[in-house]
Amino acid sequence: MKVDVRPARAADAVRLAELATELGYPASAEEMERRWSALSTRAEHAVFAAELGDRVEGFVHVERVHALTGAPHAEITALVVDAACRSRGLGRALLERAEAWAREQGLDRVALRSRSTRERAHAFYLRAGYAIEKRQLRFVRALGPRP
Repeated sequence: MKVDVRPARAADAVRLAELATELGYPASAEEMERRWSALSTRAEHAVFAAELGDRVEGFVHVERVHALTGAPHAEITALVVDAACRSRGLGRALLERAEAWAREQGLDRVALRSRSTRERAHAFYLRAGYAIEKRQLRFVRALGPRP
């Protein structure tokens, strides 16, 4: 079956939420629709959906990053394919679309982060030509309401 990669739409929110939840980042359809809506109008972000037949089975979110510590580049902030559809070319198609978007933005580098336990994903990225640049820890602090 042919993989079709296209820009994500608001109508995809339910499926994007399901896939994000499968990736380990639970979200309701309403929350996903709000997030997608906020990103969809910003030129520095792109979200692409991969379809098999008429069903979204994966997505990638890529963004343009500017930082004082490095040259502008693209960063893939999420890439997920439904577990039942893996090894069918969807991940590769999504990765290639994100890379094409980066080139369209005039960027010459794509980076991504992958949880240390996702060894299958790591092997996928290495096969796709990505290299491990560094290992790091991510620290998070929840902020309470403003005083």
